[in-house]
Amino acid sequence: MEKSKKNSIVKNILHLFYSTALSNGLNAIALIVLAHYLDKNAYGMFSVVLAFAMIMGYFSDAGLSVIVLREGSKKQVDISNLISSYVKMRMGLLFASFLCGFIIFHIIHPGQPELIQTAYILMIPMVSGIALQSIGTTYFQLIEKMQYNGLIRIISSFCLVVTLLLGMFLHFDPLIMCTLYGLSYLTAGIIGVYLVSKNVKIRLKSRFHKGLLQNLGSFTLGGLLFVLLPQLGPLVLENTISLKEVGVFAVAYRIPQALQQIPFIVAGAYYPVMFRAFNNNRFDDHLRHNIALLKIISLVGMAMTIPFYYMSDFVIHLLFSDKWIQAALPLKILSVLLTIQAINIALADGLTTRALQTYRTFVQLISVISGVFLYILFSKFFGVVGAAFAGVVIEAIAFCGFWICIPNRWIIAKRVIVPYVSFFIASLCSIDYFLGAFPLLAMAVHFVLLSLLVLVDKENREKIHRYVKTLGINQRWKTKKPEGV
Repeated sequence: MEKSKKNSIVKNILHLFYSTALSNGLNAIALIVLAHYLDKNAYGMFSVVLAFAMIMGYFSDAGLSVIVLREGSKKQVDISNLISSYVKMRMGLLFASFLCGFIIFHIIHPGQPELIQTAYILMIPMVSGIALQSIGTTYFQLIEKMQYNGLIRIISSFCLVVTLLLGMFLHFDPLIMCTLYGLSYLTAGIIGVYLVSKNVKIRLKSRFHKGLLQNLGSFTLGGLLFVLLPQLGPLVLENTISLKEVGVFAVAYRIPQALQQIPFIVAGAYYPVMFRAFNNNRFDDHLRHNIALLKIISLVGMAMTIPFYYMSDFVIHLLFSDKWIQAALPLKILSVLLTIQAINIALADGLTTRALQTYRTFVQLISVISGVFLYILFSKFFGVVGAAFAGVVIEAIAFCGFWICIPNRWIIAKRVIVPYVSFFIASLCSIDYFLGAFPLLAMAVHFVLLSLLVLVDKENREKIHRYVKTLGINQRWKTKKPEGV
């Protein structure tokens, strides 16, 4: 296959930003439809099954997608052979995930036939769809053509909204709604694999790419822990609080969980670039890219935190009605996750792309273990609000662990962590104290201060100046070009 020209980092980020904004908007509509359509008990049950399905979905990946990016960044790699080997391993892992997942689900939920039935009709199409979508998104991330990643996500979200609205219009029961939810993922997954097959030959009888097995255990455990952490809340809380309260927590948590995809998009554009820099011994370039990613992703996280921190009551009322108003305070607390998680993503990717995945896995393991105890302890004493605080503390633990493990930690702290985190804490506390009673004004003031932070940073100013200058040159060139034709 003829090698296509890769997109620039900026172009990939732009492609993924508009597609993620659209897909997340559609996903938000789907959640609103379900929250309005289902009662609290049914939504709590759906949240438990969905959390388990997401774990199974990511376990079917076992960290392979990251290994594919690592192997694909090496010189003289056969992309067709690499992707074919990846597809074969994904299909094997998908079967193993179903086998082990359903056995575990039956063991931990005995005597709950309705919950088990919901699990089967949601998990089978949804987990299959996640696996197929991941094959598509991994390939297009590898060749740095992120517009196709966005297309797959948008198709998935569009199918989700259309089918759920149809189900709501036809008054389908909750079980059929869950089936439609899963089939939407499967449809987008089939389309994703089709797009891959149009760009590269998938040969199931080709020789196996042995590089996929290198450090697989660490990546598998890391991938499992990565997806387990955000799903930990509903899985643990069903044993400490009622399903109705789990539903309230799920409504509050779904919003930051959905928006978390935005910093992942930025990180995804840098991922293959950082892998390539490290694999070619350009360590200074790797550090430069990691710092740039940290700055961008920190600003994105803060920008997402601001509206949900100050306007949580309004957001819950607007999206879910007063029926779910109890989720307002947990949402305010959990909105802080958006900033901490964004920084954690950049730090963790810095470890993985430096061949330090073991350290990342260790930090994630500590976070998950501490998370189980924190969710149990905080929810028993403080209910849903305590569970929200537990979520923030867990991410703070991960933040400390990633920073301690990353090389050049003091350079990163001096140039990003200390100034940006200090600004975030100081501005959030002071504005909330003085202007908390005026949420719109508080939000506006905070966005102004965030804009000033961008301009105060010398490196940011230089990048903006270069980008504006480049746009000006390109515009003049486009204007003059017809005169010489």
